Amino acid sequence: MSNDTRVPSRVFRPAQEEAETANTNSGTPQTEHPAYRLAFQDMDFLLREDLRPVRFQLELLKPQLILDAANIASTFVVYGSARIPEPEKAQALLELADTPEQKKVAERLIEKSRYYDVARELARTVSNFPLDEAGKRHFVVCSGGGPSIMEAANRGARDVGADTVALNIVLPHEQAPNPYVTPSLSMQFHYFALRKMHFLLHARAVAVFPGGFGTFDESFELLTLIQTGKIDPIPVLFYGKEFWQRVVNFEALCEEGVIGPRDLNLFHFVETAEEGWQIVQDFWRDKQAKG
Repeated sequence: MSNDTRVPSRVFRPAQEEAETANTNSGTPQTEHPAYRLAFQDMDFLLREDLRPVRFQLELLKPQLILDAANIASTFVVYGSARIPEPEKAQALLELADTPEQKKVAERLIEKSRYYDVARELARTVSNFPLDEAGKRHFVVCSGGGPSIMEAANRGARDVGADTVALNIVLPHEQAPNPYVTPSLSMQFHYFALRKMHFLLHARAVAVFPGGFGTFDESFELLTLIQTGKIDPIPVLFYGKEFWQRVVNFEALCEEGVIGPRDLNLFHFVETAEEGWQIVQDFWRDKQAKG
C-alpha cells in the first residue's frame, strides 16, 4: 500500500446529514407517525419522565463542551443577590417605599448597594489573569447570569474586554441573562443540581456577596463539600462581614458543637476587591510552594 494512501476518518454519515434526510421523507401514515421520528429529533420522546437520566447527561455534557471549546480551564465564581441595586439606582427604592417597613428594607438594600461596585471591581481585577503556557484561560468570571451582584460581576469582566460566563436557570418568572454576559458562554439549565455542579467543577475561587435563599444554598453546599473532603479546599470569600454575622451565627454553630472550630477557617470575611484577590493569590502561591 502506498504511503500517501489516505484512510477516511469516518465511514458513517454524520448525524446532521441523517437528520436532514429524515426530514425529507414523503408524507405517508407511517412516516408521519411519531414512532418514525429519529429518537434525537423527537422532543416528545426526550421529554418523557423516564428519559430524565438522559437529560441529566446532556445538561452535564453541553456546558463542559462549551467551556472546553473556549479554552476555559478555571473560573472565578461570584454568588450574590439578584435584588441589591447598583448605587446609581439605589435611591429609587427609597422613593418607592410606602410603609415604614418597606423604607427600612430599602435603606438596608441601599447600604448594601456598594457591593455592586466591589463585585464589579473584583471581576475587572481577576479578568486580567494571564493565559497559561498551554493557552488556557483561568479565573474566568462566572455568575448566575441574573441582575444585581451577578450583573456586576459579568459587567466588570466586560469592562476590561474579557469573556465572562453565565449559568442561568429556567424559573417560573422570567430571568433573562444580563447584557454583559458573553453570548457564546451564556448557558441555561433546567436542573438546579447540575447548575450547582457546573459552578464548582471549574471554580478555583468563589466570592459570596450578600444574598438570600439561592446564595445560601450555593455557598453552604460549597462549604459542606470542602468540609467533608468531597472537593479540595479553594478560597471562599464572604463579602460583608456585618451582613453575614447578622444573618448567620457561625460562632453559635461552633459553640453548639454542630461544626468544629476548624470549619470557621473554610472561608474569609472580606470587604474590598483588593483584599479578596490577595487572599486568592496567596492561597494558590502557598499551594504551589507546598507542591
